[in-house]
Amino acid sequence: MSKNAIVFGATSGIGRELAKLLVRDDYKVLITGRRKVFLEALKKSNPTNYVVRQHDITDLSDTETLFTEIPSIFDHVDLIIHNSGIMETNFNLEWQKDLPTLETNVIGATKIYQLSYNYFKNQGFGHLVGITSIASLVGNRHVPAYHASKAYQSNYMESLWMKARKTKKAKITVTNILPGYVDTDIIEGPTFWMAPLDKAVNQTYSAIKKKKRKAYITKRWRLVAIMMKIFPPQILLKFL
Repeated sequence: MSKNAIVFGATSGIGRELAKLLVRDDYKVLITGRRKVFLEALKKSNPTNYVVRQHDITDLSDTETLFTEIPSIFDHVDLIIHNSGIMETNFNLEWQKDLPTLETNVIGATKIYQLSYNYFKNQGFGHLVGITSIASLVGNRHVPAYHASKAYQSNYMESLWMKARKTKKAKITVTNILPGYVDTDIIEGPTFWMAPLDKAVNQTYSAIKKKKRKAYITKRWRLVAIMMKIFPPQILLKFL
């Protein structure tokens, strides 16, 4: 049986590189994103195994439409990866700067997670992957909405994992990927422990294939996660 996957947010960064690895692993992949020109460029590298669908996850009605289109594209879906997300610094707590982050990282993401889970439940099997962030573990005074939105996503994924464990009529796997700093367009300014994109993507794909419940990317960020849980906010404030 052929292997089919959907990658939400495949125009650049982790999503794009994961789509490439999936195709190399003989998947047929539906790639989505707002910038169709980037999707079409990726499709040219392997026209047979890529299917392009322009999509903005903040358009909730179009997200619903996309899921109704799946049966005309694939007879089944093995894997859905949600990678779409935005981040904007907001030093002065301006509402118009936070709103797009909330619409994308909370509302749009939730719609995709719900529809994906219900699709797999009706299908009887499937693997849902959310690319959240190490930012989900702690707040940040410069980008509060981003960190809060990733905490929401991470907890939502945890909830879906719990639900999957109790879903008797379907075998659903849920994986939460928490990257640290990765060399992508979303990162602004100098950072520490910046991981090369290829290293981060390879570790992410390895975690997906192993069907892990949770994975820190790169692996050294597990240490940071432990420190974030132990250190009091007064100490973390010096770094965040």
